[in-house]
Amino acid sequence: MEDGFSIEWVKLSYEEIQADETSEISLDSAKKLSHTISDTFFLEDTGLYIESLRGFPGPYSSFVAKKLGNNGILKLLEGKDRKARFVTVITLVENMKFHQFEGVLEGTISIDQKGTGGFGFDPIFVPNGEYRTLAEMSTEEKNRISHRSRALELLISHLIRLNP
Repeated sequence: MEDGFSIEWVKLSYEEIQADETSEISLDSAKKLSHTISDTFFLEDTGLYIESLRGFPGPYSSFVAKKLGNNGILKLLEGKDRKARFVTVITLVENMKFHQFEGVLEGTISIDQKGTGGFGFDPIFVPNGEYRTLAEMSTEEKNRISHRSRALELLISHLIRLNP
């Protein structure tokens, strides 16, 4: 791509570690893939951290989404504080140097599922300052505030600084 960046999505299989922090999983995955991919690359890992559940499901969010689903999370939170946050960590590998960029979206878990957009926990997550779940927002609205967008903005700023 002229005067910009070109990105190609590649799906690779590798063994992901089990750890308590999204950043640790993202970094370990990048280190494993750095022996397979010779070009500059990045990957991301995301977790939903619920305060009253001591951070659960955290980095196990994908597994929990498949096994318990949104209804399971809502059941676990009956009578509990609903404060939560999404955390996305993007790990960039360039010349065997590892850089991490974290985006956080604070919010709460709703009482019930609402909305049809998005995926995963979007129908039960209400960002701070909002009355709607992520699943009730348009893609553009969600992208303006999301944890992934925040991490991606930091990555892009880093790349622009290196490649003015």
